[in-house]
Amino acid sequence: MTPQSRNISELENASVWRLLVQYSLPSIAGMVVYSLYNIIDSVFIGHGVGPLALSGLAVTFPIMNLTFALGTLVGIGGAAISSIRLGKKDPEGTEHTLGNVLVMSLIASVVLAVPTLIFLKEILAAFGASGQTLAYGYDFMLVTLLGLPVTYVFFNLNHVMRATGYPKKAMGSTLLSVGINIVLAPIFIFWLKWGITGAALATLIAQIAGMARVLIHFSDKSSAVHFRSGIWNLKKAIVTGILSIGLAPCLVNVCGSAVAIAINRQLADHGGDLAIGAFGIINRILILFAMLVIGLTQGMQPIIGYNHGAMKPDRVLLTLKYGVITGTAFTTAGFLACMFFSHGIAALFTDDAQLISLAAGGLKIVILAFPLIGSQIVIGNFFQAIGKARLAIFLSLTRQLLFLLPFLLILPEFWGQTGVWASMPLADVLSSIVTLWFIRRFLKYYCGKNREYLAQPAGQV
Repeated sequence: MTPQSRNISELENASVWRLLVQYSLPSIAGMVVYSLYNIIDSVFIGHGVGPLALSGLAVTFPIMNLTFALGTLVGIGGAAISSIRLGKKDPEGTEHTLGNVLVMSLIASVVLAVPTLIFLKEILAAFGASGQTLAYGYDFMLVTLLGLPVTYVFFNLNHVMRATGYPKKAMGSTLLSVGINIVLAPIFIFWLKWGITGAALATLIAQIAGMARVLIHFSDKSSAVHFRSGIWNLKKAIVTGILSIGLAPCLVNVCGSAVAIAINRQLADHGGDLAIGAFGIINRILILFAMLVIGLTQGMQPIIGYNHGAMKPDRVLLTLKYGVITGTAFTTAGFLACMFFSHGIAALFTDDAQLISLAAGGLKIVILAFPLIGSQIVIGNFFQAIGKARLAIFLSLTRQLLFLLPFLLILPEFWGQTGVWASMPLADVLSSIVTLWFIRRFLKYYCGKNREYLAQPAGQV
C-alpha cells in the first residue's frame, strides 16, 4: 500500500480516538508553539522596547485580525474542500483545489495589502493609536503587510498539507518557522536595536523558511496531493466551495477586528494607552488557550470531512463527541491558570507595575466564562467541516455581533473600564447557549437522515 493510500485508508477505518490524537497533536503543538512565539515576541517587545510598544502592538490587532480573516477565508475553506474531495475519492479535484488555494492566496494578499499600506497611518489612528503609540504600530504593520504574500502562501498551503494526510509535516513547517523566529527576534530587538521593526522582520524571515518547506512538499510527486500542470486556472465550483466554507472563520476574524476596535476605543476613553496595552497582554493569553482548541479542530477537520464525504456518520459523531470533551478541558485549564496566576502571567510581559495591575485585574474578569468557549469553537468548526457554511457563519457571528459589540457600547458607560472587561464573559455565556441549542437541533436531524448508516455495524471506531 502506498503512503497516499495508507493515509486515506486510516481516515476511513482506524480508531477515531487514535486518529484524533494523531491528527490533532501535531496541529495543537504547532498552534501552541506559534502562540508561544507571539507571547515571547510580546515579552521581548515589552522588556526590550517598553510598555508603550505593547500598546502600539495592541492597536494593530484589528488589522492583524483582518489579514488573518482573509487568509482563513482561503486556507480553511481550501483544507475542508480538500479533505471532503479525498473522502469522495476525487484526487484530481483535490489537486485542482490545491492550485486554486495558491492562486487565491496571492490575489488576497495583494487586495488587502495595497490599500491598507496607502492609508496605514489614518487606519491606526482610527483604531485607537495615540501620538505616543502610532509609530510603533506603523513600523510593525509596514513589514507585516509587505510580507503578506509569503504569510498567506505559507499558512494556507500548510492547512491543505494537514488536511490531505500530512499532519506531522504541517507541524514541522510551523515548528521550523517558530524556531527561526524565536532565535532571530531577540537578536534583532536587543543586539541590533531594531526595536519593533526587528520583531516584524524576524517573523517574515521565519515565514519565508516555512513557505519554502511547504512548497517543496507539494512539488514532490510522491505526496498524496502535489503540484502539476493544469491546476492553476480558477474554477468556479472550487472557488465557490472554498469561499462558502471559509466565510465562517473569515467573518469571525472580521468581527474580531470590529470588536478589537471597539475595545481599543473604549479603553482609550476609560484608561488610556496603558489600558490598551493591558488588553494586548490579555489577548495574547486568551489566544494561547483558544489556539489549543483551534489546533484540536484542525485535527478533527480531515477526519470529519472525509467520513462525512464517505457517508460514515457514526465516525463523524464520535469525532465531535471527543472534540467537545477535549476542547472544554483545554479552556477550563486556561480558566484555572488565569484565575490563580493572573499577576504572574501579566508580569511576564513587562516590569511596569501599573500595566501589570491593569492586565491582571482585567484578565480575572475576562476569563470568567472561558470554560464554555471550548465546546463553542469545536461545534462551530464541526458545521464548517461538514459544509454547513450558513449555520457555521451564523454561530460565528453570535458572540461578536449579537452580544459582544452591544455590550461594549453600553456597559462601559456605566462601569467604565470594568464594563469593557465584563462584556466578554457575558457574551460568552449567551453565545454558548445559542450554540448548544443549534447543535442539539441539528443532531436530531443528522441522526435521522443517516439512520440507515447508523444502523450498520460501526466497525473499528
